[in-house]
Amino acid sequence: MNSQNLDNIDLRILEALQEDATLSNIELAERVCLSPTPCARRVRILEEGGYFRGRVSLLNPEKINLPVSVFIQVNLSHQVKNELEGFEGQISEWPEVMECYLITGDFDYLLRVVVSDLNSYQRFLEDKLTRVKGIDNIKSSFSLKAVQYRTALPLDHLKSES
Repeated sequence: MNSQNLDNIDLRILEALQEDATLSNIELAERVCLSPTPCARRVRILEEGGYFRGRVSLLNPEKINLPVSVFIQVNLSHQVKNELEGFEGQISEWPEVMECYLITGDFDYLLRVVVSDLNSYQRFLEDKLTRVKGIDNIKSSFSLKAVQYRTALPLDHLKSES
């Protein structure tokens, strides 16, 4: 199944589960105006089609003492396959790294790291990031506040025009 085969009911299912993955099949069926059996079948087809990467509970970073988000721009000394793979393999082992993107433009990677405070970030830099072979430059920017944070992907571009 590809995105062109999704109908409006499939899209409503995806939207509802992005909003609340804990919905029971009965609650989901009611929300998308289906009976439970066809709803469960559609969810299974969407799962088999790879539309879900997983189901998680999003924690409040303040409540678990991880209120500081740091955006880090990293330049490698050489953009060759083994250095890129080495960097990516190393940072994927660190739980503080919430996101990492290979970027075009002025730097090679953009990371989002969460820590409890500035001292924790300093330890992350000293004990982990600056020890990675091949890093040429690191720039850090601290988030003052999250203006917008979403986990649900927009689906309007997939809706059929009727």
